[in-house]
Amino acid sequence: MIPENNALSPSGRCSRERINCRDCSIRPHCFPANLQGSELQQLDGIILRSRPLQKGEPLFDAGTPLHYFHAVRSGALKTYLLSREGEEQITGFHLPGEILGLDGMGASSHPGFAVALETSMVCSIPLARLEELAGSIPHLRAELLWVMSAAIHADHQQLRLTRKPAAERLAAFLLELSQRFLLRGYSAQNFILPMSRCEIANYLGLTSETVSRLFTRYRDRGLVEIRGREVLLKDVQRLQQLCGLCAAALADE
Repeated sequence: MIPENNALSPSGRCSRERINCRDCSIRPHCFPANLQGSELQQLDGIILRSRPLQKGEPLFDAGTPLHYFHAVRSGALKTYLLSREGEEQITGFHLPGEILGLDGMGASSHPGFAVALETSMVCSIPLARLEELAGSIPHLRAELLWVMSAAIHADHQQLRLTRKPAAERLAAFLLELSQRFLLRGYSAQNFILPMSRCEIANYLGLTSETVSRLFTRYRDRGLVEIRGREVLLKDVQRLQQLCGLCAAALADE
């Protein structure tokens, strides 16, 4: 699906519902985790809370002016680029508490798209207002720099991941996703994948057939159990070993 610039601005999606940062269950894992008291109230006052995005609904399109960045409050989204041939290249999957939309910093517009993988809600932070607040709240400026650094680190991680053998890529992806769920208070071993196998394959630079074969091999060797999109990591230690070894026994290249 290629959105036709049909993403509404955050103000156009704005909900009357009011949930304060102070009372939000994902606050310890969101931006900015270290603000307290009046500083947190000041930030909370500029945040726009959207109505739910439905599965497949865009948050922003390529070329949209960069006026906001967004924190996922619930659900999950994917970001992707389009090649000149119209082929989709997924650049990230974003879970509650994670930030997206910083890819356009320095370019004034978004180079790619963001779409809901399931019913999702986001909090949108106006960049101009944020810059004003950051000038008077040192902790906020430090948090913003940390978020930008984390985004760069994630890009580097993806680049390193796509250079690994196929079996290592998928094992590393599952383990990294497991840790992200754990940080949000969910099970690290039993979770639901918000993305399809085709989307996982696209992100990892593999074919969907390769991902399906690897899942089958992992299952047959007692590493994982798969029921639709539900995943149970049965042997985390061996999956970790896969990421550190050549994985010759499972590699599909």
